[in-house]
Amino acid sequence: MRRLVIIEFLTVDGVMQGLGSPEEDTDGGFAHGGWGAPYAGAVHEAVAADGIGRTTGYLFGRRTYEKMAAFWPHAPADDPMARHLNETPKHVATRTLTDLAWDGAHVLDGGLETAVPRLKAAGDGDLAILGSGDLVRQLMALGLVDELRLFVHPLLLGTGKRLFRELPAPRSLRLTGCSATSLGTVALSYDVLDTPPAAPSSP
Repeated sequence: MRRLVIIEFLTVDGVMQGLGSPEEDTDGGFAHGGWGAPYAGAVHEAVAADGIGRTTGYLFGRRTYEKMAAFWPHAPADDPMARHLNETPKHVATRTLTDLAWDGAHVLDGGLETAVPRLKAAGDGDLAILGSGDLVRQLMALGLVDELRLFVHPLLLGTGKRLFRELPAPRSLRLTGCSATSLGTVALSYDVLDTPPAAPSSP
């Protein structure tokens, strides 16, 4: 049984929009694209060495897939991340794409509530999601996420798309790992628990 793992790069105020470059995502007039670049060189300090090795599949939303498919197939072959992404099965939640050019990429068959449990049951290791904020929020609402790995950068943007918004009910998290890079990014790992937090007892 695979675990569904969310991997996200955020600011302290929870913004995930436009991490990589100024053109990556300008929705809503977002003008701070590329904010993650100053911290990228140190993130490897907080990434577990076996993290890539545990991942046996990826799940993307349509927009994230299109951005990644335009870059990673052309990345240097000696880049470990590129090699793993290009060689590992990729599943895309989309209602509009039917022909996926990236080798190993497949359109998710069926709705999330049935297709994702099938993917989780099909093997061992991790089924990882990178970015794909809208998809993550849907999966959290469906109770299908097992783990969050959040890389929180020492930056406040004050504007932009945030990862977490409304949920149908509170969810409890259990901290399983915490480390920091030399540039101040904090890597946090949480298990997502099945039960909501208990209400405080009356005095």
